[in-house]
Amino acid sequence: MKPFILGITGGSGSGKTTFVKELKRRFGDDSVCLISQDDYYRPREEQFIDNLGVQNFDLPRSIDKKAFAKDVERLLAGETVERLEYIFNNKLATPKMLTFRSAPVIIVEGIFVFHFKRIRKLLDLKIFLHAKENLKVIRRIKRDQVERNYPLDDVLYRYEKHVLPTFERYILPYMDEADIVINNNQHFNTALEVIAGFIESYLKKCEGQRDNPTNAD
Repeated sequence: MKPFILGITGGSGSGKTTFVKELKRRFGDDSVCLISQDDYYRPREEQFIDNLGVQNFDLPRSIDKKAFAKDVERLLAGETVERLEYIFNNKLATPKMLTFRSAPVIIVEGIFVFHFKRIRKLLDLKIFLHAKENLKVIRRIKRDQVERNYPLDDVLYRYEKHVLPTFERYILPYMDEADIVINNNQHFNTALEVIAGFIESYLKKCEGQRDNPTNAD
């Protein structure tokens, strides 16, 4: 039985990372593999530079989409993938080698997972997290200042000039293609329970087929 691939996208600050980490925490490495687009950014020197000389990390070209898609396909084939962690140019952080092991459920997360056709066609279930723009800005500020050591002026400039235009052009148009849209303006607790319940049911089905291989599809 091939792994079930769940794709999760949404704008920056919509809560994707928190959502998928909670799912991973509940089920563990043996049941769920989480692979994020964030670890496939191209090197800083390859990033597009805007009219004011600021590097734009919020374009599809910022991601090594071929490597990302290839590793998702490898996981789908049951292989193990290793990838050096991307630390968002944070000089206070030290990257570590990440190991992704295939599992019955594979979660693929990132702002472009619906936009990248090669990845989109692999997804069995597409989930879109959505939130009001002012909330996403606040969340982005908190994340980038605390976790990535970015100055406030830089965060606000990038949101206005890079993040928002990218959301409107490359992310929001795919919301209508999502199987499930989660509004995360206050919390996503109910939606999390629904998705967790679905994953639990799928894992039980996998266990049943392992115990009774003659009943497998």
